[in-house]
Amino acid sequence: MDAGSHSISSEKSRAAAPRPPLQEAGSRPYMPSLSTGSRNPSAKCYGDRFIPDRSAMDMDMAHYLLTEPKKDKENAAAVAASPSKEAYRRLLAEKLLNNRTRILAFRNKPPEPENVSTDAASSHLQARPAKQRRHIPQSAERTLDAPDLVDDYYLNLLDWGSNNVLSIALGDTVYLWDASSGSTSELVTVDEDNGPITSVSWAPDGRHIAVGLNSSDVQLWDTSSNRLLRTLRGVHEARVGSLAWNNSILTTGSMDGKIVNNDVRIRNHAVQTYEGHSQEVCGLKWSGSGQQLASGGNDNLLHIWDVSMASSVPSAGRNQWLHRLEDHMAAVKALAWCPFQSNLLATGGGGSDRCIKFWNTHTGACLNSVDTGSQVCALLWNKNERELLSSHGFTQNQLTLWKYPSMVKMAELTGHTSRVLFMAQSPDGCTVASAAADETLRFWNVFGTPETPKPAAKASYTGMFNSFNHIR
Repeated sequence: MDAGSHSISSEKSRAAAPRPPLQEAGSRPYMPSLSTGSRNPSAKCYGDRFIPDRSAMDMDMAHYLLTEPKKDKENAAAVAASPSKEAYRRLLAEKLLNNRTRILAFRNKPPEPENVSTDAASSHLQARPAKQRRHIPQSAERTLDAPDLVDDYYLNLLDWGSNNVLSIALGDTVYLWDASSGSTSELVTVDEDNGPITSVSWAPDGRHIAVGLNSSDVQLWDTSSNRLLRTLRGVHEARVGSLAWNNSILTTGSMDGKIVNNDVRIRNHAVQTYEGHSQEVCGLKWSGSGQQLASGGNDNLLHIWDVSMASSVPSAGRNQWLHRLEDHMAAVKALAWCPFQSNLLATGGGGSDRCIKFWNTHTGACLNSVDTGSQVCALLWNKNERELLSSHGFTQNQLTLWKYPSMVKMAELTGHTSRVLFMAQSPDGCTVASAAADETLRFWNVFGTPETPKPAAKASYTGMFNSFNHIR
């Protein structure tokens, strides 16, 4: 199990002056960096003194040059009396010593240029230059207030739709923030008997959204008209904290341990059930192909389900899962399918586990495990590079960017003062939104800009809600 607060933070906000949601947070004064390193990464620092390079010295020459003045004094009279000897000494210095006068050498002379053939020179010019390391901003580019955000590890209260609209549940209300215009609107406020809101998830079309409630109901909304299309009732016996779409199938996970596939196009929507968790299902993610479903629970279990193994009539004792994985030592909420390898899944464990694990979902083998040192709350893959972003709780409440598969830390982004419970990724894959228990929503340009922008795929899901006008 993992620590999670089920109390609503609205009590403390009601005591103070109300804050408007999704408004710019107060600006912080600029703090200069305390790093003593050069701002120019190409500049080299040689320290506070020069250290001679002995390999570039001629010790015999040095000895000669040091003792030559003494010899000159001793032979001053003889030299003055014999001009021919002085001429001989100068000629010797010119021909044999090349008139060198320096004793210490601080670097080797550059090598003489080699004679390179025309073909070799042209191939060298055509060689691909080394790829520069991209700049990763260390601070959020925008911070919005998020009052009444429920501090609960097991919920999923943030999602970013394909139409570039971000949804966030604050207490009993779902707000929509349009990333293109920066405008904010209120979608729905549920009554106290049904609230608080426990999960939100955009449909693939970016227009419809599912809202899970503490009362065990799930609402489906059309955001273009702010209209409630239908309410899914009787599916679960407790709150619905996790949601995942697979085309027209809405998969719901509940505190009752059940996972249900709901076909939103038909009246009898509950078409399939997965049973395997004994406690709350807090993580749900469909693979990119839609053939496999990953589920994580407060029972520390990770399940991989195959779409062909779902049953409309679960039989007693029948194992429906493809893999039942028990390696995590705490709740498994953070789940992320790899965008460049279909059978690769990353998972994160709670406060008693602190690990990010990588799985081959075809074989069920654990490929790697990395101890992050703190509670793993959410995971996101970079769509353009082989990188993984994780968000954490105590003690740093940071976002960490990892290089895959080496799992070398590329950056640590700090600014949140409480655990970073939720993350969502913009449709272009560049910007990440993070929501934390400090009641702020921050935007990070952590994944950079893709080299070649890809044309947006045409939505093919516009018809899956057409029949809602006939459902009562």
